[in-house]
Amino acid sequence: MNNDTKQVPLLPLRGLLVFPTMVLHLDVGRDKSVAAIEKAMVDDQIIFLAAQKKVSIDEPKPDEIYRIGTLAKIKQMLKLPNGTFRVLVEGLNRGEIIRFIDEDNEFTVEVQELEEVSGDWLEEEALMRNIRKQFEQYVKVSRKITKETLATVSDIEEPGRLADIITSHLSLKLKDKQELLEMVNTKERLQHLINLISNEKKVLDLEKKIGQRVKSSMEKTQKEYYLREQLKAIQQELGDKDGKSGEVSDLREKIEKSNMPERIMEVALKELGRYEKVPQSSAESSVIRNYLDWLLALPWTEKSQDTIEIPRAQEILDKDHYGLNKVKERILEYLAVQKLTNSIKGPILCLVGPPGVGKTSLAKSIAKSVNRNFVRISLGGVRDEAEIRGHRRTYIGAMPGRIIQGMRKAKTINPVFLLDEIDKMSNDFRGDPSSAMLEVLDPEQNNSFSDHFIEETYDLSNVLFIATANYVNNIPGPLLDRMELISLSGYTEMEKLYIAKEHLFPKQLKENGLKKSNLQVRDEALLKLIRLYTREAGVRTLERQIAKVCRKAAKLIVSNEKKRVVVTEKSLEELLGKPIFRYGQMEKENQIGAATGLAYTTVGGDTLSIEVSHYPGKGKLTLTGKLGDVMRESAQAAFSYIRSRAEELGIQQDFHEKYDIHIHVPEGATPKDGPSAGITMATALVSALSNRAVKKEVAMTGEITLRGRVLPIGGLKEKTLSAHRAGITTIIFPEDNKKDLDDIPESVRNELTFIPVNHLDQVLKHALVEEKNESNKR
Repeated sequence: MNNDTKQVPLLPLRGLLVFPTMVLHLDVGRDKSVAAIEKAMVDDQIIFLAAQKKVSIDEPKPDEIYRIGTLAKIKQMLKLPNGTFRVLVEGLNRGEIIRFIDEDNEFTVEVQELEEVSGDWLEEEALMRNIRKQFEQYVKVSRKITKETLATVSDIEEPGRLADIITSHLSLKLKDKQELLEMVNTKERLQHLINLISNEKKVLDLEKKIGQRVKSSMEKTQKEYYLREQLKAIQQELGDKDGKSGEVSDLREKIEKSNMPERIMEVALKELGRYEKVPQSSAESSVIRNYLDWLLALPWTEKSQDTIEIPRAQEILDKDHYGLNKVKERILEYLAVQKLTNSIKGPILCLVGPPGVGKTSLAKSIAKSVNRNFVRISLGGVRDEAEIRGHRRTYIGAMPGRIIQGMRKAKTINPVFLLDEIDKMSNDFRGDPSSAMLEVLDPEQNNSFSDHFIEETYDLSNVLFIATANYVNNIPGPLLDRMELISLSGYTEMEKLYIAKEHLFPKQLKENGLKKSNLQVRDEALLKLIRLYTREAGVRTLERQIAKVCRKAAKLIVSNEKKRVVVTEKSLEELLGKPIFRYGQMEKENQIGAATGLAYTTVGGDTLSIEVSHYPGKGKLTLTGKLGDVMRESAQAAFSYIRSRAEELGIQQDFHEKYDIHIHVPEGATPKDGPSAGITMATALVSALSNRAVKKEVAMTGEITLRGRVLPIGGLKEKTLSAHRAGITTIIFPEDNKKDLDDIPESVRNELTFIPVNHLDQVLKHALVEEKNESNKR
């Protein structure tokens, strides 16, 4: 290192460096820089060139300028028309700023020259050969450096100069060039430069590959465009103006404008590419087109805005359905939870009840109350798994399953989806559709429902599923486990009367072109119609009978026989004919060996008379009346209990050895089964064998055990209504069913006496008359 220092003007450079032996033109315009050049020209034309650390700074401070730079000589200076100076400089030697002397008018610095440090000659020679080879390869890849430059570099023998010249021609960052400028050790500079050239060459190779790939892609696009244009021209010549290409472009536009998820759009565009290549006459062409139509028709992100307002929902439910208070209360609770959680995940509601009680219309009302689209599919008779999951596209006539078809109709991803008659599904060799429904109705799985036709997963987690069923026993256990049951037991007579007056009658008047002034139906006539012309839990048959009355009245009015028709209890038979049904009536007198039971049927409740007779024989027990296995077992249990308690019940202990017993339930054409006739059979048996009459105003229901215990039953509400209709005033029922009394309408409850029992002795105490006719006892 040379210890001599000199004071020279400083010219800060922006974005470039000047190496020793390098000759370069510089354009100078900043005031301080111009002053530094002018001062150098006045002195010995020597100036110090150092780079700024940041290019964007116009007025750099000393700490914003690199300390190591190049001492250079100004060879030429020319003033340009725009006021700037063009200076030709030649780099002389490396230098380092020791201190800044003047910073006001121009930068004047004290500079110390830096001498190069040489190493082993042989080692430097090897490095020079390596660097020439590397630079030669770089020139081939770069194509920005001329062959003349390469020839000049080949002739340089000094290691330091070789490194500086090559560095000046490389496209390196200013920071890397400054690092090389600061290296006074020739060997270190050569080694570092080799690494930099190697890295630059790799970058250029990668750029070349990317360029070739882009060029290849552009050529392919241009080729496809050219071929498409040719195909259009050929189709126009043949008279086919748009042809398949027009169809493909329309489909592509629809796909790109649709709101499909990115993964679905990729699949659609891929299938569109296949469709474009497949001939129009090919069978595969129609398969792909059908698939694309389904992808475009399905809602992927479209959503209707929920408006869950409990008062409004209650108003809609009350307007559309009379009664069913517990059901409506549960639905409102469900909606309230949805509003608070802002999430659809939760139990799947399953409305269970007899036909015609309003299960489907309830689901429609729910959809209306939350402002969602409504879609319904019927599962009755479905026995093929493909009906749920769809067919694979390889089959002829393949289609998506009913779930995806329903979503297409819904047009939103969050409809109210009614799965009607879910208990009517069955299975055969084609699969088990109820198992396929498990994925649909599981909140943990249905966010990725898989349909065989669509193949891509579909999100059903936003759908509000509601199922309907007539019989719970027909629903498979795993499927039932995913649903919350809401029971619709049916309408009472009073509820049917209200529904007929407020809903069905006005509706049928309108449909049959009548007005209230043309036709009037009295309440007693409606009640008779409900009792004697219908037997159902719902109101469908009732509506049909009202429609029949309206048609008859319309005929009378049009034929000018009457201007106004008033239907009374007496004139009802003239319009509808003789009554179709009869309902159980209370016995007129107390009967021996006959007790009134209460039965629950699919169309509501009914009274059931059980008759017992005994005659000389050998203890044979005969059961008639088309009884099921459960009722036969109840009769056997009652018989066994009476044998074990014969003496206490006032019956001969050896009655089973002297008499044959016949138990009969009238209306033998109607199948009857269930455990709730147990205490009724036992009461009728005790009455017949003890010759004690059964009170005519008493009806009973309950299951019996061998020890005489009375077990709970179902359908107490329906059974009670049938008893009230038949004129019964006292009902004996299991004590465990006391909780079900709240379900019975208050108007009915106030007119009846309810006696809860837990043992047959209590039943007999309240059912049999107190007087004993000992003379008739056998």
